[in-house]
This record gives sequence, C-alpha cells and structure tokens, in this order.
Amino acid sequence: MFFVVVGALIGALFGGLPGAVIGGVLGYVAGLYLRRSIIGNLRIAQSQLIDATFSIMGALSKSDGVVTRHEINAAEQMFDMLKLHGDGRKQAKAAFNHGKQPDFDLDTAVDQFREISRGQGPLLQLFLQLQVMAVAADGHIHPAEHSMLVRIARRLGLGESDVSRLEALLRAATGGASSAGAPPTKDRLEDAYAALGISPNASAAETKRAYRKLMSQNHPDKLAARGLPESMRAVAEERSREINSAYDLIKDSRSDIR
Repeated sequence: MFFVVVGALIGALFGGLPGAVIGGVLGYVAGLYLRRSIIGNLRIAQSQLIDATFSIMGALSKSDGVVTRHEINAAEQMFDMLKLHGDGRKQAKAAFNHGKQPDFDLDTAVDQFREISRGQGPLLQLFLQLQVMAVAADGHIHPAEHSMLVRIARRLGLGESDVSRLEALLRAATGGASSAGAPPTKDRLEDAYAALGISPNASAAETKRAYRKLMSQNHPDKLAARGLPESMRAVAEERSREINSAYDLIKDSRSDIR
C-alpha cells in the first residue's frame, strides 16, 4: 500500500488524475517485486543457516571418532526446537550427515555461517550453544570435541573462554537434581559461578549484577529486536532458563542472596 500511495502521489504531481492512476499501478508493481525479493532472500538465508548449523554439528559429533545415538537424538530434538518440518527437516538431516564426511570443509562452513550471521554476537553465541548442547548429549564433552569447538569459536571471532562458559552453563543446568534439601555438588556450583563469569568469592551485589547483565543480554525479546531469527527464539529461551538455573544454584547455597 505504501508504494501504491507514493506512486499515485508522484503520478498526480506530474500528470494529474491519469498520472495518479499510472503511478499507483507502477507503485503496486514495485512493492510486489520488493516483497517477493525480500521473501526470497529470507528463504535463502534460512536455508544457508540450516546447512551451516547442522553440517558443523555433524562434524563436531564425529570429531571424537564416533557419532553416538545420544548425539543423533540431540540433533533431532534441535530440529523440533527450531520448528523444522518437511523439506527443512530433510535438509537439516542431509547437512548433519554431510558434516560427518571425512572431506567436509569445516573452516569454509564456519566462514559461511559468520557471513550469514553478519557477525551478530548474540546469534553467534546461540549458534555455539547449539553445538555445545549437541556434543554434550552423551554426558560429557570429549577433548577432541572441545578442541574443535574452540577452533570454531575463534574463527567466529569468539574465544576459548566463550566455549568454557557455555560448557559450564550446560553442566550447571543439567548436572542432575540434588536430593531434597541437599546442596549442589562443589563442581556444579563452581560451574554455576563460571557460567556467570564471576568468582565464587564474588559479593552478593557482584553476583546479582552479573546475573542481571546476562539475563538482559540474552532476553529473547531483546534479541528479536536486534534481528534474531524467529527460528532461534527457542534456543534463546533455553539459554535464559539455563542462566536462571545457574543463578538459583548459587542463590540456594548462600544466605546473603535473596
């Protein structure tokens, strides 16, 4: 409608009523072309996003020599998380299998994802989180998997500290429930502090500040406003839950945080 109105106004300015009619028609055609072009580009970007995400996931899962049933199940759960159905799901499975092949070019795939994401920090972090979730599905992260995660992170402009924090966040959130009333294990509590990027000696104020900063940076609505694809919203929501879980572990172990 915007292009129709603008075209009509320009046409009327130069050609009266006939010009307005012609301008309106041309504006409609221009608007239709632009909408189709934008939708087409979005579909291409979505397709490239699927290919890069799941081919890299396949390579990571194979990096320790074997792709476990747990890792395959985790990938399929992510198909559901990202609401992939029909052709999209088939494409994701094919990309995952492609990534497992010996001749898969990991660096090129990572570079392609960096280009698609336009270097957006939140999207890069969520992408890396998906990869960590996949390789941790069998209960641990093999040294070869960690090494490849660091290689990927560095190529994306991140660092080993980003990988370590995501690994700690996942361990803190999924380390298993303690028995009723029992405190979390020392390792799990240390992971919770590491996930928030603070020391176990941090004051209550410092702990709350780190938690609030992380939650603000990772709020799904804020990320959506910064261009996060809707398909990645579920990943952002999962990250928020894990941050809350890590903070709850710390809060429950201390009397000075309420």
